[in-house]
Amino acid sequence: MEQNLPDNIEILLDKYIKDLEGEEPKSIYNLVIQSVEKPLLIYIMNYAQGNQSRAAKILGLNRNTLRKKLEQHNLNF
Repeated sequence: MEQNLPDNIEILLDKYIKDLEGEEPKSIYNLVIQSVEKPLLIYIMNYAQGNQSRAAKILGLNRNTLRKKLEQHNLNF
């Protein structure tokens, strides 16, 4: 059975919630975004061979927004 990204996120979120052992989850949105954003940026920047304009277009971001996100994650391309 082929899994897609949403399926994998659901599986990981289920595991995260279960690992809390009844404790109330907090700030899951920020947790997911912070967990996914850096590896996404690295992958796309490598795919775009370091070309920020191309990477920004692939991501659907303004190039300045991409630069800001790269700086936030201490990524140099």
